[in-house]
Amino acid sequence: MSTNSNLQPMSLSRNLVGRVALVTGASRGIGRECALALARKGCHVVVAAKSTRMATAPEGGGRATDGTIESVAGEIQALCHHGDATRAALPVRLDMRSEDDIHDVVAATMCAFGQLDILVHNASALYWQDIIDTPLKRFDLMHAINARGTFALTRACLPIMQSQGFGRIITMSPPIEAESRYYNAKTAYAMSKYSMTMVALGAAEEGRGYGISANALWPATVVESKAASRFELGDPAHRRKASILADCVTHLCEEPDDFTGHALIDDEYLTSRHGYTAEDLKKYRVDPDVEPRRLLAREVVAWKRGGGAS
Repeated sequence: MSTNSNLQPMSLSRNLVGRVALVTGASRGIGRECALALARKGCHVVVAAKSTRMATAPEGGGRATDGTIESVAGEIQALCHHGDATRAALPVRLDMRSEDDIHDVVAATMCAFGQLDILVHNASALYWQDIIDTPLKRFDLMHAINARGTFALTRACLPIMQSQGFGRIITMSPPIEAESRYYNAKTAYAMSKYSMTMVALGAAEEGRGYGISANALWPATVVESKAASRFELGDPAHRRKASILADCVTHLCEEPDDFTGHALIDDEYLTSRHGYTAEDLKKYRVDPDVEPRRLLAREVVAWKRGGGAS
């Protein structure tokens, strides 16, 4: 498996205007940022998530809360035209645990657009606890959404991409590690997320020769989100904005077909492959005066580069 420490600079860029992207978990946070970033590149976007206006409306009526598939679709449709293409947004409710929902979102995409070019696996369940403090219902939830859901949706999309001769699959999951310290207090979560990476790597091999690439993508730092705040993941001043992952996604979609089978760390990918500098990365800081700690990748990078592991 490749990591981005050995990447070569990219020389070509693929035009994404008119491509159709399906983004899961797209109603807020990282998924919303990815959906908007792809739309700005000229993609039509299927905004897929569980959060709908109907589901989140207060009892007795009133305005729905922010962060629904409809609200994000509205943001996309409000964007300016890109060249000759007008971005279209299709909101579709998707529960990653439901095989029927997975079938329906793919069918709705093909009915509306006649193609499916980009799949961004962002929907995920998170629960960090020791083994003895992880209820089996939490274990089952993470594996149903993260592992099984990612596999099932990839399985549904691959034949379409193969028949088209083009596809880009990006999965928000980390490089696979065997060192025991990476599992401390999050064994069940790690198992489910590494399963997502394995799906990405398998899709990369099965997509070769069909114009399909598949890569896993993971942040070096904690990314600002409701989940990060809810689970108190790191100091908020040491988080980056979700836009760093969204920018990685658009770059990955523009990569040549043979850039595939990688498990990437966001900032290393941007610096090694696209020439970003430390100064460029400052725009992603939540606190403009604080350089975030690379809590999710620091030790991984040092070990991969031969620096040893403490």
